Amino acid sequence: MCRPRPGQQTVTGTTTTRTDDPERATLDKATAENFPVAPFFLPRAWRADLMAVYGFARLVDDIGDGDLAPGGADARLLGVSPERAEDRLALLDAFEADLRRVFDSTPRHPLLRRLQPTVRRRSLTPEPFLGLIAANRQDQLVKRYETYDDLLAYCELSANPVGRLVLAVTGTSTPERIRHSDAICTALQIVEHLQDVAEDLGRDRVYLPAADMKRFHVQEADLATPTAGASVRALVAYEAQRARDLLNEGVPLVGSVHGRLRLLLAGFVAGGRAAIEAIAAAEYDVLPGPPRPGKLRLLREVGVTLRGEG
Repeated sequence: MCRPRPGQQTVTGTTTTRTDDPERATLDKATAENFPVAPFFLPRAWRADLMAVYGFARLVDDIGDGDLAPGGADARLLGVSPERAEDRLALLDAFEADLRRVFDSTPRHPLLRRLQPTVRRRSLTPEPFLGLIAANRQDQLVKRYETYDDLLAYCELSANPVGRLVLAVTGTSTPERIRHSDAICTALQIVEHLQDVAEDLGRDRVYLPAADMKRFHVQEADLATPTAGASVRALVAYEAQRARDLLNEGVPLVGSVHGRLRLLLAGFVAGGRAAIEAIAAAEYDVLPGPPRPGKLRLLREVGVTLRGEG
C-alpha cells in the first residue's frame, strides 16, 4: 500500500532481475515487498492498475536510493546523458518531466507509458506521484530529522501518496478514508525505518528523530554497533509503540470497505502489526538485521484485523 522497499517479507515467488529490460526488472521486485502489491484475489483490472502504480513508486525509490539496474538503461530512457547517469537529482528531474508527459503527451519510460492508461481510466491526478518524487529529492538533501513532526511531514510525501492512490484506483476515496489511510501508511513507513536502522545508516540516513535520540541518550555511534544496547532498544520500543498507535488509528479504514478490498487493506494493517511483533520478539534489537514476521504470525494478524480486534 505504501512506499515500497525491496528485500522484505516475500509475497510469492522469487525475483528475477533482467538488466536488459528495465521495466521487467523493476516490476519483478514486487515479489520481494513486505506487503501484497496486487494479490491474485483482486479483480484483474485492479491488479493491472495497482502494478502500474507500483512500477512508478518502485522506480522512483530506486532512483532515490541509487538502486537502478546496472548499465544506465533507465537514464537513457529518461534522456539523461551518460555522464549524469549517477546524478540522482538529475534523474529525478528527468523522471518528473516524464511523469508530466503522462498527463499531456507520451512519456519516454516504459513504466510511465504503462501508467498512462491507469491515470486516464481512474482519473488520477499528478499530486500523489509528485509527492513521491519530492520525498526522494528530500532523501538526497535531508539525512536527519530533528523532531517526530518533521518525520511525519516526510512520511506525508514518502508513504501517504501510495495509500491515496490505492483508494483512487479502487474508487473508494473519501476524506475519512484518506485520513485513516494516511495513518496506516505513516505507521508502515515508521516500521520500515525501524527494521532498517542499520541499512539506512549505511546510506548516511537516520530516520529516528534527533529529539527522541537525545531523550533516550542514544548517539549515532550507538546505531553502528553489531547489537543494540539498552538505550537503543528503549528508543526503538518507543517508536514502535507510536507506529502501533497509528495503525490502530487507521484500522477503521478496513471496516469501511467490503469484499476483496477489505481483505487487501487488512493485509496492509496486519503486515505492519506483524512486523512490530517481530521487532518486539527480537527485544527491539534491530541492528543485527531487520526482524521479519513469519507467515503464521502474518495470517493471525490478518484474522485479528478482519475481526476488528487489536
